[in-house]
Amino acid sequence: MAGDGHGGERHETDVLVVGGGPVGLTLAVDLAWRGVRHLVLEQSDGTIGHPKVGTVGPRSMELFRRWGLADRIRAAGWPGDHPLDIAWATALGGYEIHRLRLGTTDTRPPLSYTPEPEHPCPQHWLSPLLAQAVGVRPGGPLFLGCRLDGFTQHDDRVTASATDLADGRRLEFTARYLVACDGASSPVRKAAGVAAPHRHRTRSFRNILFRAPELRARLGSHNALVHFLTQPPDLRYPLRAMDGRDLYRLTVLEPSPVESRAVLRSAVLFDTPMEVLSEHVWHLTHRVTDRYRHGRVLFAGDAAHTLAPAGGFGMNTGLADAADLGWKIAGTLAGWAGPGLLDSYDTERRPIAERSLAEAHLHVRRTTDRVLPQEVLADSPEGARAREELARVLKGSGVEREFSSPEMHFGYRYVSPLVLQDGHDGAPDVNGPASPGTSPADWRTAALPGGRAPHAWLAPGLSTLDLFGPAFHLLCLADAERLPAVEEAFRRRRVPFRVTRRHDPALAALYGMPHVLVRPDGHVAWRGVRLPDDPGLLVDTVRGAGPAADAGVGTAPR
Repeated sequence: MAGDGHGGERHETDVLVVGGGPVGLTLAVDLAWRGVRHLVLEQSDGTIGHPKVGTVGPRSMELFRRWGLADRIRAAGWPGDHPLDIAWATALGGYEIHRLRLGTTDTRPPLSYTPEPEHPCPQHWLSPLLAQAVGVRPGGPLFLGCRLDGFTQHDDRVTASATDLADGRRLEFTARYLVACDGASSPVRKAAGVAAPHRHRTRSFRNILFRAPELRARLGSHNALVHFLTQPPDLRYPLRAMDGRDLYRLTVLEPSPVESRAVLRSAVLFDTPMEVLSEHVWHLTHRVTDRYRHGRVLFAGDAAHTLAPAGGFGMNTGLADAADLGWKIAGTLAGWAGPGLLDSYDTERRPIAERSLAEAHLHVRRTTDRVLPQEVLADSPEGARAREELARVLKGSGVEREFSSPEMHFGYRYVSPLVLQDGHDGAPDVNGPASPGTSPADWRTAALPGGRAPHAWLAPGLSTLDLFGPAFHLLCLADAERLPAVEEAFRRRRVPFRVTRRHDPALAALYGMPHVLVRPDGHVAWRGVRLPDDPGLLVDTVRGAGPAADAGVGTAPR
């Protein structure tokens, strides 16, 4: 840092992250974990007055496990005895129509395919936790209260100017890359001239954040994480427990002529104290930007895609962006990446956002198109029949998929020049969720090319997932005579590489192949019956420097 002669400051770094929300901070965590110099600019003071995000998804929890933050998220404050159920009811204190029983964080059974189930952690807990992990200036790289004013791309760098909103100081930044994590309206994306066209009609909603200190006790056994209101005509959106104690959020259509307290009296029939804390009008948009990279400027999170909150894909898709982008930037800066590595960020991540957008929109339509007959409110035989019929419709419409869709969180696969497909899994040659089916084309029970490497316990508390992240990792589950040649091929290209040799029949059966190469993001780059005859071709392909980078998807050397 040096003065510019006009009272300003100059800062140089490798990566300038614009936006200190969950995605920008997570990218900073990953970059720090990989030893990459970075700075983060966040215009706000970091205070979350109206939390939007409520739950960290299971794949995101796996990533936070990698960075040493999963335990802190679990300890953030959500009570272990609060039900995680999803209920449909005419009102809290009214008729309950249908319920998905999901247990509590203390009682739910372990999952065979992940060591890290999803966990409630609202944004007013998650963001400060991440900011602390990143570090706020002057001790860390996070500039709070700092507004980006403009940027310019050059052949070898990006320069940017910003204003410290506390005292009006002008700040100048030079970075090798700029990553825009600055939200759905993304000034950076607009300044770059990159379009993010609407995919579906925009809707407007109002979130009402309120405190009800006695509501959990009044609900008793009818507590739930989310209550979907089924009160015709318009109360049909979620009322969510935000902290498991006394903080709640109700979503309603906007504009509405009904003021917040009247809406709450319709939604909560108990005579119980309720205090409106804040209201937030937001616009439901469905967008995926035309490209994720514009020269030395890249887009992640809501700057790259805005998804309906239904299904919980929005933030979690952005966190997966950060996990994909972090290692690719690190490899590029370290000099071992080929020219195709950073380009593959768009190739791999944009189709996943498009799939997630489509799935989230299906969930939205399921809620908005649902017929709510007036009779469901009646205290009569006709009302009972109407509620039974609505329960039947709910059960038959797949509502559980909105709250339990592991194939969306775990089952997506990358098809790109960096992944060597072998054609033996029967899966479609497109990015997105592979259909869970019979082995071996099942993300839970096979190391599918482009897919997340499966979880298995190697020892108490040690998952296969704990092996992956710092480097390319080769699992050798059988004798590997050619291993020295593979190690030499990685060494000569200075690509970080680790090996685990393990004669474990159960693990070999799970992974489906005796040799599996896993990328730093935990996705399978290659698998084979034996190590390749030309390991140099393998290494060049997975680092974005092989012939597949120019000719399309490669064929696995087996």
